Amino acid sequence: MKKHSARVAPLSACNSPVLTLTKVEGEERPREPPGPAEAQVPAGTEAGGRTSRQRWTCSQERLRKVFWGVAVVFCVCASWAGSTQLARLTFKTFDAPFTLTWFATNWNFLFFPLYYAGHVCKSTEKQSMKQRYRECCRFFGDNGLTLKVFFTKAAPFGVLWTLTNYLYLHAIKKINATDVSVLFCCNKAFVFLLSWIVLRDRFMGVRIVAAILAIAGIVMMTYADGFHSHSVIGIALVVGSASMSALYKVLFKLLLGSAKFGEAALFLSILGVFNILFITCIPIILYFTRVEYWNSFDDIPWGNLCGFSILLLTFNIVLNFGIAVTYPTLMSLGIVLSVPVNAVVDHYTSHIVFNGVRVIAIIIIGLGFLLLLLPEEWDVWLIKLLTRLKVRKKEETTENSGDLGTGPQSRSRRARPSFAR
Repeated sequence: MKKHSARVAPLSACNSPVLTLTKVEGEERPREPPGPAEAQVPAGTEAGGRTSRQRWTCSQERLRKVFWGVAVVFCVCASWAGSTQLARLTFKTFDAPFTLTWFATNWNFLFFPLYYAGHVCKSTEKQSMKQRYRECCRFFGDNGLTLKVFFTKAAPFGVLWTLTNYLYLHAIKKINATDVSVLFCCNKAFVFLLSWIVLRDRFMGVRIVAAILAIAGIVMMTYADGFHSHSVIGIALVVGSASMSALYKVLFKLLLGSAKFGEAALFLSILGVFNILFITCIPIILYFTRVEYWNSFDDIPWGNLCGFSILLLTFNIVLNFGIAVTYPTLMSLGIVLSVPVNAVVDHYTSHIVFNGVRVIAIIIIGLGFLLLLLPEEWDVWLIKLLTRLKVRKKEETTENSGDLGTGPQSRSRRARPSFAR
């Protein structure tokens, strides 16, 4: 894990990747135009043996990133779909979504120790944990992590984190996992709308279309179950969870900007500490008020709770730090691919009915999510691509017409005898 390789924004536990991750610094630098000496070298030849080696190295790097991208997509898809299905299975014997949220969030404390373990294994300049902690604390300001900074810059995100996860888990009790996972994909559209309004980000028409598709998908998903109160409440909970996730990301970018890997790991560990210190009282109150009650601790499915927490921790680790080995867009595809995985599992376990309206709603939301993955310069790249194709086609047409025009004439001239002496 490199020390200054990239900057990321820590995502909430149920977030879509690609929303707040920033590009790796110096990753894709534009190539400079060749100089006079380079311009004279024919294509395919080696200038001092460097050109071919640079191309080979470039292709190796891209292949390695694509390979890691496939692995990351599989890991994101498996951990996200697995945690959703395991949470649904847990609620059959342990009906306590807030307690499950609290238990899983406590595992965030492991982020910084795991990061430091990677730092010790990979970094050439090894630092003690205390030194690394102090360096990462500079993310909060010159004074580091003070009590004031903790309550003003960490506590609000801890509350948003808890709300995001609790609303998501509570929605799983109301509706099937497929609908929950696909509706949560709308959080990317909410991030765009909030960023456009609050952060004054660049306006993009295609993203407005994606936001409209997301809203249309939500309405169609509600219509698919006939606007029953049970279904409407579940959909409202998922939309609320997606909104809290979007608010988390936009506020983080507004108040804190972006963070390096160590800073992001420390921030997420601080959220775990906040959860232990200040959120612990809520599950206790819910237990004694019998809102979330269980007879004895032996009745708690500890295997399901620990499995869900491990999968969620894995999902967040890959989502926040996967940018070090692959492209952010590939990581986002894992969340979209988790929808068909959940659909297959629900089809065989919950006997969900995939009517036409539900399928169209899933396709519309998925299409909107994919449109939001387009880079900001996508229109410029598209125009360049079309221009190149047009120029190439024109050149091929000119060459073909030139061959047709000169071929017969040259052959007839060669066949015709010359009388000139």
